[in-house]
Parts: sequence; C-alpha cells; structure tokens
Amino acid sequence: MDSPYALLEPLEPGIARLLAHNPSPFTYYGTQTYFAGQSEVVVIDPGPDLPAHVEAIVAALDGRRLVAIACTHTHRDHSPASRALAAATGAPVIGCAPLALESVGPRADASFDFDYAPDRILSDGDAVAVDGHALVAVATPGHTSNHLCFAYRGALFTGDHVMGWSTTVVVPPDGDMGLYMASLDKLRRRDDRIYYPAHGPAVTNPQQLVRGMAGHRMSREKQILKRLGAGDRTVPVIVAACYPGLDPRLVPAAGGSVTAHLLDLERRGMVEAREGETWMIA
Repeated sequence: MDSPYALLEPLEPGIARLLAHNPSPFTYYGTQTYFAGQSEVVVIDPGPDLPAHVEAIVAALDGRRLVAIACTHTHRDHSPASRALAAATGAPVIGCAPLALESVGPRADASFDFDYAPDRILSDGDAVAVDGHALVAVATPGHTSNHLCFAYRGALFTGDHVMGWSTTVVVPPDGDMGLYMASLDKLRRRDDRIYYPAHGPAVTNPQQLVRGMAGHRMSREKQILKRLGAGDRTVPVIVAACYPGLDPRLVPAAGGSVTAHLLDLERRGMVEAREGETWMIA
C-alpha cells in the first residue's frame, strides 16, 4: 500500500494536495501542500524542510511548468521547503513577506523560518496568473503578522488562518488577536465556496465556520474576563481554569492565545497589566 505522504490527491479540477510527513499536535496529519493549476502549476505552502517531501512535489509536477512557489506565512512547517524546491525547479518564491527576528522577539525560537527569502512579496489583492486564472493574495494577519490566504477559482487556500480540524493558535508578539478577529470578519464578507486549509479537511461551509470561529473567540474572551473577575491573575492560572484536561503539549499554545486575548482587551481599555505578569479588570 502506498504511503499517504507520497500521493498527489486530486480534490477538484485544477486543485490537488500532497501531504508532508510532519504529523504533530499542531499540524494534525501534516502540512498539506497544494497544487493550483493543471497544465501549469503554483505550489502553495511547500512545507517543512523534508527532502522526501520536496522529491514528492517534483515528481507530482510530472513535467508541468511550476509558475511559482507561494507561501502563506513563515512558520517552519510551511515555508522552508521553498528553497530546495526553487533550487530543483528554478521557480520563483512568492507570497508573504519575511519576518525579522526583532519583530517576534528572541524567544520566538524554532517555529519561525528566518531564512525565508521570497523573490516577490505579495500584498493584498496582488495576483499571479496560473493556467489562465488568477491566484490572488488575501492579507489575513493575526496568526502571524505576515499571513496571506490565496484565492483561486472560487476556492480559498487558508494556510493556518482557518483550519478544519482545530482553532488557530495566536501567539504574541507576532500573533495578534485583534488582527486575527478582523481577518476572520474579512473572510466572512467574502463569497468563497470552499476553503483548503494547510491542516485538516476542506471546509465546505466557509462562512458558517468563520462565524463559529469568531463566536468561539468571543466566548473565550468572556471566559477570561470572568476568570479575572473571580480573582485569577496570571496566564497559567487562567489556562488551567479555561482549558481543563488539555494535552500538556498544547499548554504553551493555550497560554499564548490567552495572552493574545489579554493584550487585545488591554488595548480596548478593559483590562490592565500589573507587576509580576499579573492582570486585572480595568
């Protein structure tokens, strides 16, 4: 039986995906690399720096011209393979802007790909032609400050902004909850017929899911305010109360999201930070 990590899976005419072998509590079964186009192709989110995955991408091209390698953002499970794939094919790397280390802080460690170097940075509304259709960048900051989605023939490749299996992690300082909520609202006002996320199944009810995700975040915000009102003062204590039974591997991510909510609430004048990394209702 063939490995699921070596098979190009057609999803609809002109769209297929190839799964990278990097499963984890954060990536589900792995990063899904998408192929947009038929006679010529754009590869979206080439994935982690795994030689076998790059080889599988090249094999799946099957002689077709690779127009570009597009990256939604620069986490290490999305963009590092762009370099090896560009070297193997000569295709340009396009998409999100690179991040500087100082923009995310010295502790924003191994999750970021600081070697990412695009040949062309795309801004909101910028497009590249592939197979007679436009692949259009849709700026969706929040999960990361440089996050893009890509629209193509009624489909939206959502990277990590919207996922079909889990809520998106928003970790400051680069992740921003206010921007994330604004980006969700931006997608809610679009008419994309289907989402193809980097992790998890396709989303066939996009607007309904986006409304639910926004509602989940608003509920979490109310829960955090309630915990502060009950006397909880630190992020670890709030996480323990709001995420009972959470997989210990996910506790740091939950702490990041709680911090992102607190910082957003602080900007809105609803909470205030005190000494010793404590928080209170303003």
